[in-house]
Amino acid sequence: MTDTGDLFEGPLHSRHVEAGATFAPFGGWSMPVQYTGTVAEHTATRTAVGLFDVSHLGKALVTGPGAAELVNTCVTNDLDRISAGSAQYTLCCDESGGVVDDLIAYRVSDEEIFLIPNAANTAEVVRRMQAAAAERAPEVDVTDQHRSRAVIAVQGPLAGEVLTAVGLPVDLDYMAFVDADWNGQPVRVCRTGYTGEYGFEVLPAWDQAGPVWDALAEQVLAREGALCGLGARDSLRTEAGYPLHGHELALDLSPLEARCAWAIGWDKPSFWGRDELVRQKEAGPARRMYALEVTGRGVLRAGQTVRAGGRDVGVTSSGTFSPTLKTGIGLAFVELDSGLKKGDEVVVDVRGREVPCRLAVPPLVEIRTR
Repeated sequence: MTDTGDLFEGPLHSRHVEAGATFAPFGGWSMPVQYTGTVAEHTATRTAVGLFDVSHLGKALVTGPGAAELVNTCVTNDLDRISAGSAQYTLCCDESGGVVDDLIAYRVSDEEIFLIPNAANTAEVVRRMQAAAAERAPEVDVTDQHRSRAVIAVQGPLAGEVLTAVGLPVDLDYMAFVDADWNGQPVRVCRTGYTGEYGFEVLPAWDQAGPVWDALAEQVLAREGALCGLGARDSLRTEAGYPLHGHELALDLSPLEARCAWAIGWDKPSFWGRDELVRQKEAGPARRMYALEVTGRGVLRAGQTVRAGGRDVGVTSSGTFSPTLKTGIGLAFVELDSGLKKGDEVVVDVRGREVPCRLAVPPLVEIRTR
């Protein structure tokens, strides 16, 4: 959000207006929520291809001798597990073990790491890394590049066809990336996404995003795909069980509770929050994230009480309608001393009405990222 309180607008905002998008504030940005409807956009992504503008996501650049080494002492995952040309999901935690943000780290080289944090958390992630660089590696520069690149996600079974049709590379392993030339403009192409589908994220320069979007949109719509907003992005990621910062990840939620222990390099000697997270690993978390599938009638929302055996056992962190499963779904943190497990029945208090649900281990749909 700007200093005057206005919402930020991305480089493709006028195109979304022309396409008839409905907008809502998200992370300080004016974002398209839907075009033709969330269910239709969700279904198009699962069955054909969807096009998402997520340029609001943050961007930061860490450069200089020892850049990779510095970043690796800050975030949880082990950057040494990947080589140049690969990306990695990781977490920025504080000393309490809580999550400041989750982000993708792109290893360009030992001296260049490109980061994509969440929009609202970019400044804080950059601030923390700048402080670490000033203390331990003054030769390393950490810069906020929020408006350096747009981020356009092409997701779904036909995503590769779309990129091929516009002349962008597709021969990439999952979580790999390559810098390409498109009509004389540099474009970074990544085999990443947030839908649980095969797909790519295309990163042109901020001020060159329009022509790239237009070319991709033409090919998406030619394949009975859809322009997609935040509504479909949320229902897709909830089906996939992907956490959203502010819901499943937060300063008062640890990666172990959110089933993100796999994104922690436990053998690394240091990273932010390591001591507390090791303690939690040894003691075991008190609660853990489960998926919920509504077996009666109702749509879940965040902040609703989960009950079993006549007592409160947890709280929902996300909830929506699943176009794939044709029922309400959600994510919730459930107390482990409740003894509940996958397949058990619970109820969720939806405005005073108990909605029956079944516990599941996410994802609720098949993940098809390859």
